[in-house]
Amino acid sequence: MNPGPPGGRRFPLSLRRRPVPWERQRPTWREARPAVIAEAVKRARARPSGNWYVVGAARDLGAGRPLARTVAGREVVVWRRADGRLAAGPGSCPHLGAPLRDSPVRCGTLVCHWHGLALDGEPFAGWEPYPAYDDGVLVWVRLDEVGGEPPLDAPVVPPRPALAGSLSAVYVGAGGCEPEDVVANRLDPWHGAWFHPYSFVDLTVAEDADAGGDGFTVEVSFRVAGRLVVPVRAVFTAPEPRTVVMRIVAGEGRGSVVETHATPLGEDERGRPRTAVIEAVVAASDRPGFTVARRAAPLLRPLVRAAAGRLWRDDLAYAERRWQLRSTGRFPG
Repeated sequence: MNPGPPGGRRFPLSLRRRPVPWERQRPTWREARPAVIAEAVKRARARPSGNWYVVGAARDLGAGRPLARTVAGREVVVWRRADGRLAAGPGSCPHLGAPLRDSPVRCGTLVCHWHGLALDGEPFAGWEPYPAYDDGVLVWVRLDEVGGEPPLDAPVVPPRPALAGSLSAVYVGAGGCEPEDVVANRLDPWHGAWFHPYSFVDLTVAEDADAGGDGFTVEVSFRVAGRLVVPVRAVFTAPEPRTVVMRIVAGEGRGSVVETHATPLGEDERGRPRTAVIEAVVAASDRPGFTVARRAAPLLRPLVRAAAGRLWRDDLAYAERRWQLRSTGRFPG
């Protein structure tokens, strides 16, 4: 039983008066129609990305090493120049192919550890930079040869709470699937209380299944302990092909977002696709105690990442299974 509509509560916690055992909750398989999920994925894939891909967390841009990732089989390195601007480009040294991910950054210059070729972010010795963007939480690179779309000057970053008054954390994982399978998982909110009962209860999706043809509105309670829950209303949308955003629109943390970004990595040794899940949580609250929470951010970030990791252990299994069925012509959706 849902504890009631969120919003307007003095205290964020609610007590489930008549908790329903997992096996007796209302089935959602009739509502989670394959055609509805497929249409939502199709809408997402039709939106422009401008060829931008998330590489990782801005916080991981250290002073001494580049941030490195393989995107669609291409090695990419990103670092910060001496003046603070981002530099990005191929992760293979143009001299003899040394892995630049293992090379140090000295005074804003990436110095190859094999023979000392120094890169300051400008074209040099056959090395050509990529456009890069730091949105304050995540770092993006633009790979026009990979995306094949008309390029955009900046990535499609969804609206977020002001970073100065919020708490952010980034989880990174990877699985054997394609970005489409990660997006499809996030555009199936009906599985939440069944597949993740340790985190979600009393979940219902709006009867029209989408909000103006652009998302899913969900009433759900986050499980705290025992019968204690935090009920919220959230909307899931896909602003670009490889991103799904959950935004809390009512209840505790109104305005907070969870952004799930899927970045193709390439193929493994058996020719199967690999995809990185880079999930950013940007939490905000107008409660006085949230200021204390923000001050404790270094302690809370590992807990947020651990919670996301537990969910994604399940959700990557969903995405991997979906890819396996699609790749063998057995997917029923």
